This record gives sequence, C-alpha cells and structure tokens, in this order.
Amino acid sequence: LAFGLNWLVFVPAYLFQTERYFDLTGSLTYLSVMGVALWLAPERDPRAWLLGAMVVVWAVRLGSFLFARIRRDRTDRRFDALKPSAPRFFMTWTVQGLWVTLTASCALAAMTHVRPEPLGGVAAVGTLIWLIGFSIEVVADRQKGRFRIDPKNRGHFIQSGLWAWSRHPNYFGEIMLWCGVAVVAFPALTDWQYVTL
Repeated sequence: LAFGLNWLVFVPAYLFQTERYFDLTGSLTYLSVMGVALWLAPERDPRAWLLGAMVVVWAVRLGSFLFARIRRDRTDRRFDALKPSAPRFFMTWTVQGLWVTLTASCALAAMTHVRPEPLGGVAAVGTLIWLIGFSIEVVADRQKGRFRIDPKNRGHFIQSGLWAWSRHPNYFGEIMLWCGVAVVAFPALTDWQYVTL
C-alpha cells in the first residue's frame, strides 16, 4: 500500500514536473496505512488505538506544515535535478514508500498483533517520549518558520532557540517521537516482529 500510493502519485507528478504533492503524499500514505491496519486488526485494543493516534496526529501536523510550505515557496530546490529524470524522480517516491514502511513497521506489527497486550508503564513512558519529541519538532519548525519570514535572515542559518542547541532539532524531535512509538509497540511484539524495531 505504501509503495503503491507513492507510485500512483508519481505518474502525474512526473508528467507535470511537480513535487508539490510529495510531502502531502507521504502523510496521506501514513494515514492510509494506519487506517488499513486498524481496519484489518483482529482486535482493536487500546494499544492499537494509541499507536494509530500517535502516527495520525504526527502525519496530519507534519503533512499540513510541509504542504503549506510548498504552497508558499511554490518549489523545493532539492527536486530540481531529480524531476527531469524519470528513474531518479521515481526513486524518490519509492524511497518515501520505504520510509513509511520502515518507520511505521513496529506500530503496524503491534496494531495487528493477534494477542493484544494491555497498556502499562512502558506505554506511558513511550507516550511521554513521543510527546516530548513531537513538541520539539513542532517548536523547531515554528522557530525556523518565523526566522525565514524575516528578509534580513535570507541566506543565513537559524542559530537561536532550539536551533542553538542542535543543527536539526526538528529531526531530533522526529527521531525521538518515533522512538516513543517503538517503546509503546514493544510489549506487543513477539518473535520475528522484533525485526521491525
């Protein structure tokens, strides 16, 4: 599903030479995969709903943020060299499908587990890690957004707020929130499912 959705959107994106819907497609892919996992789950236990909610809240926030940015900027320079080449541009959409599959795999395994595990202290710790990571990502994105609006900052890299502590605090928050998802998922995993971590 993750690959199929990205490959489907690649076709008009390549034909019209646009990356405008790339990030939005990534978020919609997460939403679709989570929805299908909840629908196919043998039993929708509280852990499945919690994991689904964590991923959905994150995907809606990040997808809307990135889509607003591309609408404002009209282009993403990182795609300029990729768009004219069908194989290279196709690869970016394939990598996005892989990104969704790999990052969400432990949540998907836990959500569709045949024998649900009750929520407990580990889920509380994972949720706290997710909340901290999510907050860091949101704050970092807002700080950088405010910094970029000011014309005097054009050509400069933000070095204030969270950005004074890390070159990419938004990525740190991203990594942290996915670690929180993994912690919440961990008690429900067995055997081969540990590979998803």
